[in-house]
Amino acid sequence: MYKTFSRKQMQVMTWWAHPTISKQYNAVICDGSIRAGKTLSMSTSFLLWAMTKFDGCSFAICGKTVSSCRRNVVTPLLTEMAGEMQCEDRVSKNYLEISHQGRSNRFYIFGGKDESSAALIQGVTLAGVLFDEVALMPQSFVEQATARCSVDGSKFWFNCNPEHPFHWFYLEWICKRDEKKALYLHFTMDDNPSLSQEIRERYGGMYSGVFYDRFIRGKWVVARGRVYPMFSEDFHVVRTEPRPYDRYVISIDYGTVNPFSAGLWGRCGGRWYRVAEYYWDSRATNIQRTDEEHYIELEKLAGRHPIDRVVIDPSAASFIQCIRRHGKFMAKQAVNDVMFGVNRVAQRLQDGTLRINDCCKDIRREFAVYSWDDKALEDKPLKEHDHTMDDMRYFVATVIDPPGGLRIGGI
Repeated sequence: MYKTFSRKQMQVMTWWAHPTISKQYNAVICDGSIRAGKTLSMSTSFLLWAMTKFDGCSFAICGKTVSSCRRNVVTPLLTEMAGEMQCEDRVSKNYLEISHQGRSNRFYIFGGKDESSAALIQGVTLAGVLFDEVALMPQSFVEQATARCSVDGSKFWFNCNPEHPFHWFYLEWICKRDEKKALYLHFTMDDNPSLSQEIRERYGGMYSGVFYDRFIRGKWVVARGRVYPMFSEDFHVVRTEPRPYDRYVISIDYGTVNPFSAGLWGRCGGRWYRVAEYYWDSRATNIQRTDEEHYIELEKLAGRHPIDRVVIDPSAASFIQCIRRHGKFMAKQAVNDVMFGVNRVAQRLQDGTLRINDCCKDIRREFAVYSWDDKALEDKPLKEHDHTMDDMRYFVATVIDPPGGLRIGGI
C-alpha cells in the first residue's frame, strides 16, 4: 500500500466518506500539473468508494485507449491493492471482477479516443465512472458514459492535465462545477510527496512557454506567440562540419503547390542534427516539380549515407508509392498528431538533444516566424511558414519520441 499522501490527495481519498460532503457533490474533478499524484489518489479512492458503497454493481474505468487505461490506471492500482482485494481480470472481455469483504463488483475498461467510441459504452448500467485524462476524450463519449450512471448514489470522477481554455471539458465542467455539483481540486507537483525536489526541478526545466504553463503550473491557457520560443540561434544552431553520425533518417513534408520540405537527420553522441535539407517552393519559382523530380532531389539529399527510414507526411500517397517503387529507401508514414508532435519537439529543443547545422537556412527562417493561431478555438499553429516545421515534427514524433515509446529501427 502507499506510504504517504499529501493533504490534497487525502481530500480526494476521503471526500466520499464524509456524509455531508458526499451528499453535496455528484462528481470530483482533479486537474493540474503532470506528476502531481492525481491518478494515483483518484483511482485508489474510486475503487475504495465502489467497494465500500456498492455490491453487485457495474462501473467503468475510462482512458483514451484501453491499453493506456490499463497501463496508467488498472495495472498500478491492482499492483498496490494486491493482497487487499481479490481480482479476476477478464482481459479478453476488458473487465475486472473485484471482491472484498463479501462484496463483489464489475469494472469495465473503455477507451474514448474518438467520436465513434460513444457507441462502445451504450447499453450498460453503471454506478460510477472514472475518466483518466478526460481532456483527451471527445465530449460525446463522456456524455454517453455519464448518462449510463443511473444507479442511486452514482458519481463521476474526472482527472486531466489542462488544455486550452476553450476546451469543452473546461467550459462544461470546470467553469460550471457549482452547477454540476462537482468538487474541484487543482494539483501541482508540490501535492505529490513521492517527488524529490531534484525531480521537480528536472520537470520544470523540460518545458517552456505554453507547455510550462500547462504541464508545470497546471493552467488552462491560450497558446500565443511563437510555437518554439525556446529555440536559440546561439544554442541550437551549430557549425556544419563532419561528425561521426551513426544513424540517418530523412523526414518529408510533401507539397506540390505548397512547398516541399525534406530534412536529413543524423545522430551523433546522443543528439540528433539536421545535417542538410531540400526545400522547393513552386509558388516562388513558378515551377511545379513532379514526384520523380522530387525523388531525384531526395537521392541527392541522402547521398551515400545509409538511410534507416524516410518518414513522410501520411497524406502523400503518390510520393510514398514513388519511393517504394524505386526500392532504395524504406518509406514510413509519419505520426501526424500536431500537438503531440509540437510538444515532443519543444521538449527536445529544451533539453538540447536537437540541433540544426548552420547550412539549413529554411528551417532557421521558419523557426523565427512559426506562430500559434490565437484566433482559433483550439490549439493549433498557423498554417504558414510551417513546412520545415512539419517535417521536423514528423521526424521527432515518429523516430525520437513516438507514442508509446517504441522507436523505429531500434533508434
